[in-house]
Amino acid sequence: MNRDPEMWARLGQALKQARLARGLSQAELADAAGASTASVQSAEAGVVPKARMPITYARIATALGWPPGSVEAVLNGEAPPGWSDVSVQQQIDADVLEGVITNAMVRATDNATAAEIRAATKIALDELRRRGLIPETDGVQP
Repeated sequence: MNRDPEMWARLGQALKQARLARGLSQAELADAAGASTASVQSAEAGVVPKARMPITYARIATALGWPPGSVEAVLNGEAPPGWSDVSVQQQIDADVLEGVITNAMVRATDNATAAEIRAATKIALDELRRRGLIPETDGVQP
């Protein structure tokens, strides 16, 4: 079993993103996986197990729609199912980014209307989402 903390952190981030993409809370995912909420929290936190691979990881991955063997594959350096491999530091909260972009546009434009600024902000955010630099908006909090 891979014991590299960075790989476990990467796995945890991928599990969390997959959960959020499906609009699930940690408790809902735990219920779907037949695991405890603490197990989901531990998995998403990237905690390296003390001994062997907990059986709950495979059940959590299955509940997220991952194919068999995905957990081990991610721990061995492969890309998680459906995940663009952007480092955790590069991921930006979309709501914060929207505020920053909007404020910058307001300061930079004199005669633009609020609707024009919002439209330009949406175009910029859509492009960042298309490139995988910010997550799709799903309205679900971690």
